[in-house]
Amino acid sequence: MANDPIFILAIESSCDDTSAAVLQNDNVLSNIVANQSVHIDFGGVVPELASRAHQQNMIPVVDKAIKKAGIEKSQLNAIAFTQGPGLMGSLLVGSSFAKSLAMALSIPLISVHHMQGHILAHFINEEGFDKPTFPFLALTISGGHTQIIKVSGFFDMEIIGETTDDAVGEAFDKSAKVLGLPYPGGPLIDKYAQLGNPLAYSFTKPKVSGLDFSFSGLKTQILYFIQKNLKENPQFIEQNLNDICASIQHAIIEIIMEKLKMAVAQTGIRQIAIGGGVSANSGIRKTLKEAENKYGWKTYVPKFEYTTDNAAMIGIVGYYKYLNKQFEELNVVSKPRIDL
Repeated sequence: MANDPIFILAIESSCDDTSAAVLQNDNVLSNIVANQSVHIDFGGVVPELASRAHQQNMIPVVDKAIKKAGIEKSQLNAIAFTQGPGLMGSLLVGSSFAKSLAMALSIPLISVHHMQGHILAHFINEEGFDKPTFPFLALTISGGHTQIIKVSGFFDMEIIGETTDDAVGEAFDKSAKVLGLPYPGGPLIDKYAQLGNPLAYSFTKPKVSGLDFSFSGLKTQILYFIQKNLKENPQFIEQNLNDICASIQHAIIEIIMEKLKMAVAQTGIRQIAIGGGVSANSGIRKTLKEAENKYGWKTYVPKFEYTTDNAAMIGIVGYYKYLNKQFEELNVVSKPRIDL
């Protein structure tokens, strides 16, 4: 029947979070995420350990998602999974499980680009959250990505600016490491920044042409700044932690906002939607909301749980692909690098 609800089971396993969600059309019925604490001691994600943890987590997480959604497996219309980009071992665990279950249930398989998930997460039907209209500019900021994307339709996206080296998430995490903060350090910089003076220390902005970003120079500058001050005062970090974090965060936000302003000027598009793990940063969220009054933009910030890696965002792409009958054969391959 044309008006029957469509149930999509979605699986996300691109990095170190195992997630499964069930969507009924564009409504999220369940969104379960199992985090992996195994990486904390190593100060970063260890690919081999990540894929092993996915193998342990996958069945319990999927089982919980289906039970929480209150449906039977037999009601599922399709299974969506993250094809890439991501860690190959992690992606393979998710795709292998999705293929097996799709084959067992004789239902279609849908592959999803991870970053497309972050962008289209804005189209999840969520009370109190507006959906952008096309065209809009998407700012995707995460541990692995920093991009400005012109979004003209659900499957019509063009990258107009991206990082030439490190992603913004790396800049946060590596700065945190220099400060002796535990991994992941980005959220801790955000936490301390809220208590500090963002203008206490200044860092020069990198000169990158067009809409592209660069964060490696800033990262090096922060490293030398800390080393120099520690030589003069071994207690420099602990005495000034809040101000240092606020200044680092301020510098990163300035770089992002400068490029966004250029993108708006070049395209004439005044709708900005953010996505990706770093969009959980309170300073970035606050600055973007202020830009609505300051520049006459309309900004869209997703619900907090849809910013970090989660399967609900994979499910919403799966839903729109299902409507378009964009299905995959069982021989579809996972891709650690994949164009949008």
